[in-house]
Amino acid sequence: MIERDRPSGSLPIDIDLMVEAGQWPHEDVLARLVDAAATAAFAETGSKGHSELSVVFSDDAHIRALNAGWRGKDKPTNVLSFPAFPPAKGGPLPPMLGDIVLAAETVAREAALEDKPIANHISHLVIHGLLHLMGHDHETDAEAEEMEAIERAALARLAIPDPYA
Repeated sequence: MIERDRPSGSLPIDIDLMVEAGQWPHEDVLARLVDAAATAAFAETGSKGHSELSVVFSDDAHIRALNAGWRGKDKPTNVLSFPAFPPAKGGPLPPMLGDIVLAAETVAREAALEDKPIANHISHLVIHGLLHLMGHDHETDAEAEEMEAIERAALARLAIPDPYA
């Protein structure tokens, strides 16, 4: 597990990063991607307060078990978010945001199918998962449009092309 040291005030969260399983870039690369994605997401949402976040890089087998146990969907998915407290969109950050878990094989397969760099896809999924932990969702068309607009703007800050185009 890596805990990143940052200058005071650079991000309103402390991030614990763990590579649990799967074929991922080096932990230093992942840490830079997560830091940049979180910085971009927070710049777009303007969330206030200080919190903690855990980002776990795992594999399809683990995320499939999580997806089956928590969502009743017995299949792997690219990213899952587990809030530590009920998310409050626009409210102050809770002391612990929660966990984001990514699945190596699904992430790599999607990046290859969409012909985009895996680093861009990881950044997008971290932003997506973080927005879920901050209370955003995509259950309705209106919610999806709002969440995707924030994702697009955050990704643009990172010079990553619009994944929804």
